[in-house]
Amino acid sequence: MSSMSPTPAEPSRPRTAVVIPAAGRGVRLGPGTPKALRALGGTPMLIHAVRAMAASRAVTLVVVVAPPDGAPEVKNLIDGHALPERTDYVVVPGGATRQESVKLGLDALPADVSVVLVHDAARPLVPVDTVDAVIEAVRDGAPAVVPALPLADTVKEVEPGEPGAPEPVLSTPVRARLRAVQTPQGFDRSTLVEAHRSVAVDGEGATDDAGMVERLGLPVVVVPGHEEAFKVTRPLDMVLAEAVLARRRANDGF
Repeated sequence: MSSMSPTPAEPSRPRTAVVIPAAGRGVRLGPGTPKALRALGGTPMLIHAVRAMAASRAVTLVVVVAPPDGAPEVKNLIDGHALPERTDYVVVPGGATRQESVKLGLDALPADVSVVLVHDAARPLVPVDTVDAVIEAVRDGAPAVVPALPLADTVKEVEPGEPGAPEPVLSTPVRARLRAVQTPQGFDRSTLVEAHRSVAVDGEGATDDAGMVERLGLPVVVVPGHEEAFKVTRPLDMVLAEAVLARRRANDGF
């Protein structure tokens, strides 16, 4: 066969995809619209998060995992906002827990995806450099990668008590060894699929996919996170996010 002949059976170049679980209600921000659909600078947080992932030239697919009964609404929402042409997206219904939703997102990935990121919809302002750093570390051979920051506060381990009641301190971990973990977390696809297949987590399920990989006994590495990749959880976080967005728009002139 000539070297110039087409070979349709040959697999295409390995791709990077992102799974964004956005099926939660976001109760800490109060009742009403699901947190991922709250407006930030006039645009839903979920759209900011999708755009933040699509900003990486390495990302060719974003899988948004919607509330179980809200997939058509979320698809219409994304259809109405511009994304880079090089990035495809798909919306799938989610499950009862974050862990179930991530698994459903993984199930929707095409066969040629070898690097998978999992990103919180509630981290709408993560810079593209952080996304690229995670992808690069996975491509360099790490089974699991998390962006993280050193802690500004001293941390105490306590014996949990009733809300508002004094709690006895058990220990003070060495702060220099602690990191606050952010997303996107990055994985070799087969590693993350195996973690979701074999690691049973009780109750609410896993909120940290890298922690599931740790339970497989595989290494997880940390790359530098970014202060603007914070999670929008409380009303005060919305104030900070609006301020960051306003500063970006002033600096970028849009």
